[in-house]
Amino acid sequence: MSDDWKSIVRAVAPALGTALGGPLVGTAVTAVSNALLGKPDAAVEEVAAAVKAATPDDLLKLKQADQDFAARMKQLDVDVYRIEVDDRASARTMFSVNYRPQVYIGGSVIAGFFVVLGVMLTGVAKDLPQAWQAVLPTILGTLAAGFTLVLNFFFGSSFGSKEKTAALAASTPTVPADAPKEKTP
Repeated sequence: MSDDWKSIVRAVAPALGTALGGPLVGTAVTAVSNALLGKPDAAVEEVAAAVKAATPDDLLKLKQADQDFAARMKQLDVDVYRIEVDDRASARTMFSVNYRPQVYIGGSVIAGFFVVLGVMLTGVAKDLPQAWQAVLPTILGTLAAGFTLVLNFFFGSSFGSKEKTAALAASTPTVPADAPKEKTP
């Protein structure tokens, strides 16, 4: 199942989106299910379909559910973002103990990505059976997502980095008083 619905949730409801990537995933899916479908026990596939087909009113409900979720977590003294950071830290600590599994898996994902990409770009795919030709784009998409995760693991990406990028995007640069004026033709 594609995780593009999770990126929609992350964009509209950041606290729920963060929880979808950690140990509180069940709680987050239940909150999204309640907000969009009116029932707490919907299957993940139903929730994904509801998010993808969400109307502006549904997104508003999702935003409200996010605020309720964040307030409830604060009331319980649960820091969703800290859980995500701790999860990432434990993965990196594990890497310092025994790096081989991460290197092998990461290398396999990266190599697989470039092999499938090469097969598709060089035309070798047309010599494959029709069933394989139909599956290659899906395999490439999955490997591309894994490729990003591998790069984030080895070279770092964090919640703080996402916050910094968002803050920079929302900021308005100030122009010093002594800066030269732009000439318009």
